Amino acid sequence: MGLKLLYGVNTHVHADHITGTGLIKEKIPECRSAISAAGKAKADVQLHEGDKVKFGRYEIEARSTPGHTNGCMTFVFHEKGMVFTGDAILIKGCGRTDFQEGNSATLYDSVHKKILSLPDHFCLYPAHDYTGQMVTTVAEEKQLNPRLTKSREEFIKIMSNLNLPYPKQIDKALPANLLCGIQP
Repeated sequence: MGLKLLYGVNTHVHADHITGTGLIKEKIPECRSAISAAGKAKADVQLHEGDKVKFGRYEIEARSTPGHTNGCMTFVFHEKGMVFTGDAILIKGCGRTDFQEGNSATLYDSVHKKILSLPDHFCLYPAHDYTGQMVTTVAEEKQLNPRLTKSREEFIKIMSNLNLPYPKQIDKALPANLLCGIQP
C-alpha cells in the first residue's frame, strides 16, 4: 500500500501485557516510539499535553489523561472525529485505579475534562475490550457508562470497591514496558 510506519504510539505504560513497540522498532528501525513523558518510560519521543504527532498531512493531538496511570495519554484525531483513549475510558467502563499510580478522582476529572468534553459524535477507540466491541462514541459513554455517568463521589466509591485481582503479567510487563517493550 506504499505506507511508511513513522511512529509506534503508546497510550501508557501497560501492566497487563508487553507492548509491541520494541519489536516493531527492531523490524522497522526508522519507526519512532512515542509515550507520555509523565510515564517515565524509554521512548524516542516523550509527549506532553498538547503535543501534535504529525503524519503526512494529518496530526493527532496528545491529551494528558492521568488516573489509570500518571502517564496516560489520549490521542485526538480532530479532523476525522476519532479518539484513541487507551485505558482511561473503555466501552461502558474505564481503567482500574488500584495500582501503578492509579487515582480515581484524577481519572474522573481527566475523562470528563479531556474526553467527554469532545463533540458527541466523536468515536472513541479504547485500548481493548473483552467483549469484542471496538468503538463507542462520546454521546454513548456520557449516557450509558455505568461508572462515569455517576457523580465524582459515587465514581470514587465504585472504583474503591471493585476488588479486582492483581494483574497476572504485571511483574513481567511493567519492567519491559518501561524499556519500550524490550524485556530486560
